Amino acid sequence: MGQRVALGVAILLGSTSLLFGQGAGSKTIAVRCGNLFDSRGDSLGKNVVIVIEGEKIRELANAAPAVIVPHGVQVVDGADNARQAVREQISHGADWIKVYSDRSYRVREDGVLDDIPTFTLEELKAIVDEAHRERHKVASHAMALYGVHNSIEAGVDSIEHGNYIADEDLKTMASRGIFYVPTIYVGEYVAQGRAAEGAPVWVKMIQIHEDTFRRALKAGVKIAFGTDAGGFDWKINPAKEFSSMVKFGMTPAQAIRAGTSNAAELLGMKDSLGTLEAGKLADIVAVPGDPLSDVSLMEKVDFVMKGGAIYRKP
Repeated sequence: MGQRVALGVAILLGSTSLLFGQGAGSKTIAVRCGNLFDSRGDSLGKNVVIVIEGEKIRELANAAPAVIVPHGVQVVDGADNARQAVREQISHGADWIKVYSDRSYRVREDGVLDDIPTFTLEELKAIVDEAHRERHKVASHAMALYGVHNSIEAGVDSIEHGNYIADEDLKTMASRGIFYVPTIYVGEYVAQGRAAEGAPVWVKMIQIHEDTFRRALKAGVKIAFGTDAGGFDWKINPAKEFSSMVKFGMTPAQAIRAGTSNAAELLGMKDSLGTLEAGKLADIVAVPGDPLSDVSLMEKVDFVMKGGAIYRKP
């Protein structure tokens, strides 16, 4: 689903301001085929790469080290190259810089969620320094021990997902005002499927995530609402995240603030969004009942006003 369509759906569901953080904006993809056949069943070759741009095939090539297969993100190598990538993304119109700071998760014997950090600390510091120098924020996809720690040391503005965050890192987040965007629902949604595919760690990560969330609340970390929309079926209302946050320990009021005033602060837009005050944008939603008594009502938005224009009404 394209971002324009996704934004339209989100507005109708009650989200009046969004931050998209997926991918590097490339419309080129590559498909590697073990065997490629024509309509008659005749082989056209083995180990073939089909490169697609937009709606059309650009070329077919034999897979070999010389064939450059596009990535869904911009790959960097070294601090200088990382800094250059930030400049390129900003020149292309990026409002935020998102980094994928870890991968390959496992639970250690002591219960800590371990990972492989994607960047050196030097590379991450260069990315954050360059983005901040140009007055842009950095969101870090970081789910486990080292990805989170390195991101915090580098000075990112938000930790996205954060299934495991060490206590010392939580203290640093609280003292520096680094936001935690936990995206709870999507983790539960994908867990069983990924376990069935051979990665049972994703089921274990649910309980680890809950423990981290509760410790973050206790530590006074700023928490903002986020969903990782696209990680679950687009027909599912992303407002389910409110119930997930309450299940993990928030009050309904805290969860709603995470999706309004806290989120506006993270976006750097608290002067115009997040609360109903004179002089701010008229972004208003309504639900059929009291969400402070039943936060799942946030999934039943029946009135949406954005910037004073009504997009949905009962």
